[in-house]
Amino acid sequence: MTPPPVVGVPREVKTDEHRVAITPDGVLEMSHHGVGVLVERDAGIDSGITDDDYRGAGAEVVDSAADVWGRAGLVLKVKEPQASELAFLRPGLVLFTYLHLAGYPQVARALIESRTTGVAYETVQLASGQLPLLAPMSEVAGRMAPQIGAHFLERRQGGRGVLLGGAPGVRPARVVVLGAGNVGWNAAWIAQGMEAEVLLLDKNIDRLRWVDQIHKGRIQTLASNRAAVARAMRDADLVIGAVLVPGGRAPVLVTDDMVASMRPGAVIIDCAIDQGGSIEGIHETTHTDPVFVRHEVLHYAVGNVPGAVPNTSTYALTNATLPYAVELATRGIDAIAADPALEGGVNTLNGAVTNPAVAEALGAPTATIADAR
Repeated sequence: MTPPPVVGVPREVKTDEHRVAITPDGVLEMSHHGVGVLVERDAGIDSGITDDDYRGAGAEVVDSAADVWGRAGLVLKVKEPQASELAFLRPGLVLFTYLHLAGYPQVARALIESRTTGVAYETVQLASGQLPLLAPMSEVAGRMAPQIGAHFLERRQGGRGVLLGGAPGVRPARVVVLGAGNVGWNAAWIAQGMEAEVLLLDKNIDRLRWVDQIHKGRIQTLASNRAAVARAMRDADLVIGAVLVPGGRAPVLVTDDMVASMRPGAVIIDCAIDQGGSIEGIHETTHTDPVFVRHEVLHYAVGNVPGAVPNTSTYALTNATLPYAVELATRGIDAIAADPALEGGVNTLNGAVTNPAVAEALGAPTATIADAR
């Protein structure tokens, strides 16, 4: 008799990462489909989910990450495996998580060398071009960016001492958002709600037209090009980088000279840092040590912004990932062939890179999934 499939959910170990990859409702859904779930002890505690909550839904709570990784055929995570987790990768294992391999080539090498099947949330793509598993965290990151920027614009935090919404008789802060996708649109939306002066740049005029129709001029829109970005940077109090190439490295839109042209105490938030970043010279930071100063400008480059609000983020993320996780758990690798969206999520398979954008970013050859199988 074939044993039932087992899904493993380890506790996240990335610095200041407090989300978890499944909720008790997700455990119940897996159980309904005959799938066993292993959850590492205290994996959900920072998201407000206790071990007893998981046990009540039918999960087995285990003491160590090694138990989770060793016994599961499918491992669900939130962030890319960290150095301490790479030894757990093995042939036959399916890992379903945010991978962002263009920004973390060492993780790509480990997946390739271990022959682990790496399925990335961020490259699961519908026929419409939508990225259903990236969207919820993009929305959270975008909505958080203005409040983070407002905090670091305070003088005590090293900023210019500017209130985002200004005051009667005083001009509000100018917020420049680069990219009108899910991150950028949400960032611009919240910033204008805080009564900042908002300028949103994108190359896609139809997208800008859509934003303009919804917000009726409360968000200024501008076609993006090098000169327009340079002018916008000079006058900005807060710049939010929100560009995306699915699976690939983020394009560098802001040069070092543009940063140097900004006013002392201005703030840059690069939401594309987990894809390499869109600001020249920027490097990833953490929630514990979130900013560094270059050219007298504060740079915020935390790679897991939604991890700061894990209760909201965990539920938003798992609402989206659960149907795909159930398919992978119940059908294994065959689920990939049956769902074109899930097929796009496969980044590595049997030692090969199968996503063209990821392969280009890594400088690696691309294999088809059929050949890799």
